[in-house]
Amino acid sequence: MNRKLFTLFSALCILPIYGDNGGIIESQDCQLGYRIEGTGPNALVIGSSIYYPRIISENLRSHLRLIFADMRAFAPPPRSDPPLNFDLNLILDDIEGMRRELNLGQIIVIGHSGNAFLALEYAKKYPEHVSHVVMIGTGPDFSDKSKEAADRYWLETASKERKAADQENFERCPNSQYEQIPSNRRFIWNYIRHGARIWHDFAFDSTPLWTGVNVNMTIFEYVWGTLFKEIDITKGLKEFDKPVFLALGRYDYIVAPPDSWEPLRSQFKDVSICVFEQSGHSPFYEEPELFDGKLLNWLHSR
Repeated sequence: MNRKLFTLFSALCILPIYGDNGGIIESQDCQLGYRIEGTGPNALVIGSSIYYPRIISENLRSHLRLIFADMRAFAPPPRSDPPLNFDLNLILDDIEGMRRELNLGQIIVIGHSGNAFLALEYAKKYPEHVSHVVMIGTGPDFSDKSKEAADRYWLETASKERKAADQENFERCPNSQYEQIPSNRRFIWNYIRHGARIWHDFAFDSTPLWTGVNVNMTIFEYVWGTLFKEIDITKGLKEFDKPVFLALGRYDYIVAPPDSWEPLRSQFKDVSICVFEQSGHSPFYEEPELFDGKLLNWLHSR
């Protein structure tokens, strides 16, 4: 590994400090971090208790009490290697355990990217504990068909400048370097080099946002590559009546494009789909004022 790359990933390995507004909750073999910021109705943000506080606006903390909670793929390594044959219920029960332990009562549940599936599925399993569901930056599934749709969307709509930036990123960080990267940094390394497909500003470097974030690649690859790939979110929608806010970015090229949701729209009893025209995979970071306004207006209307 070259010195610059080594320095980058050494810097990213700084351990988190939770302080007075956070801590760790035991869930079976995992230690799940959490961080609480803001005032208002409780909103549980599933994913990383380190990454998501950095990309969700300060303004939103004036309206919601945000509980940033680790999903086990973003938690420190467990004391023993878990068998990779668990189903989605294990992760949904992690979320429920966090809600109970922190005495959150009824919550707004928020998930971004693959974690959006967890937000929806948690709400289906524990509807009595959920008031609203917020799904951000995801396609309706992570199937091969959706991946092909994302690739086609990239080929047909991405600008020449964006494609050139993408090629430059991959030349600077070729596949041959993958094995040199520490296993808990590989997802982050890959995410950063895909920046032209992830951010509206295709020159944006997201490296500082990932400082101190741990990724357990064994669990991550199992959840994203098996559980999420096989998920069918339409199951249970006939009985599901919680309002759903779906936020999508026009320049998000790593999931199926916004129109892939149209065939599913009628299966939700109450879904609001908002496409952010100057955003990629993370509209809450790229268009924070617009995102906050749309989300808060929706919450107030439901």
